[in-house]
Amino acid sequence: MEARHLRYALALAEHGHFGRAARALGIAQPPLSKQIADLEREIGTRLFDRTRQGVFPTAAGEAFLARARRALEEMTAATVDAGRAARGETGRLRLGFVASALLDPLPDVLGRFGRGRPDVRLELHEMASGRSATALVAGELDVAVTLGPPRGAGAEHLVSVPIGHDRLIAVVSSTHPYAGQVSVTLDQLRRQPLIVAAGEDEPAVTAKLRTLLGEDAAALDGATVARDVHTIIGLAACGVGVGLGPSRMLSAPRPGIRFCEVTPRTALPDLILSFNAQDRSPALDAFLDTVRRNCPDVGAALDRRLDHAWGPDPVLPAAP
Repeated sequence: MEARHLRYALALAEHGHFGRAARALGIAQPPLSKQIADLEREIGTRLFDRTRQGVFPTAAGEAFLARARRALEEMTAATVDAGRAARGETGRLRLGFVASALLDPLPDVLGRFGRGRPDVRLELHEMASGRSATALVAGELDVAVTLGPPRGAGAEHLVSVPIGHDRLIAVVSSTHPYAGQVSVTLDQLRRQPLIVAAGEDEPAVTAKLRTLLGEDAAALDGATVARDVHTIIGLAACGVGVGLGPSRMLSAPRPGIRFCEVTPRTALPDLILSFNAQDRSPALDAFLDTVRRNCPDVGAALDRRLDHAWGPDPVLPAAP
């Protein structure tokens, strides 16, 4: 039994006449009569009564037609669903990310992706970089956004591209003496109570600060420890001290704070987007397309990285 047999039976029931049903189907009447007869033999019972007044479904035929109609509807839906899944319009995307990525660029990327792919189920997990890299290698995530490139066993098989460059900046209360300054120097920072993040992603930042301020920097040793950049901003607004964090904080202005550049300019670890090139779903491809549209320079670097997925360097620099 094939789908066409179901369509033939439904057409015959609708038109009640072999000739009219055949014309509606675009076939000759004899082949239709033969296909219906073959169907009845396969099922083992008559589906239609042939009378002078027309052709009418038997009780068995009515039961068969009800199921046939639902079966064809399901087949049509299956075809539509398969096409949507292949285009990345449905499915699931599991994303691990560091909290600071919610300042930039994730809000724009996730907003655009959600509007364009509302039926893709997003599973979002705030995770430290090391844990998200491990989960990505293990197949527990589809994509990860980390501080610095993923490291550890299996990381060499990931495709990674920078999606954000950061430098160290300071944030202070609007009533702080530094609030009117465009920049602050290291000597000025040494004389102030500091606010720094100390999560699992921060050792490299902390080490860089200690190098900048000096091993004996009392300000760093007595610094207030914040969970993430959002807390740094909040504590700075309260006048607790000078907050130090990534330049992505500039995308989160709020009343009562001022940002200052730090002199000399100090680079921080890049924000890196990574995925497994050998385990890419249509939903992930759609997400990467959103990244390309939202971040053109990143998209160019991503395309170059995909063209050399097994190159010696797992991370390409973003276009200037």
